Amino acid sequence: MDSNQPANDKRHFSRILFDATCTLHQGVREWSAELLDISLRGILVQCTELSNADFEQPFEATIALSDGGESIIMSLKLAHHEATHLGFECEYIDIDSITHLKRLVELNLGDPEILNRELGSLTLYHRAPAE
Repeated sequence: MDSNQPANDKRHFSRILFDATCTLHQGVREWSAELLDISLRGILVQCTELSNADFEQPFEATIALSDGGESIIMSLKLAHHEATHLGFECEYIDIDSITHLKRLVELNLGDPEILNRELGSLTLYHRAPAE
């Protein structure tokens, strides 16, 4: 557990502080946001203007990684919000985006064992529902 996190914090995924431009999309609507942190499970952003957003509907986030056009694209649902801070849970991420995200997490954690444990936990969250 990170020493900066409270003892009662039950997070399964390491949050990486990452300053990047993030664009939130919902249908034809689009909002600019500041990415505060990212994990294999979701993102935390600061967004001062979310006019006409439907918080019950999914969002898509595009996170610019470089000027070269590389980005992480996630389909999200709002998990919580407080004032201008919005926490989103990832519902879907494509293979190119998860590759970029995995590398970003790997570089910031510095411990391949933690990354492997988090990837294992990720599969538990994304099991298909029982029929």
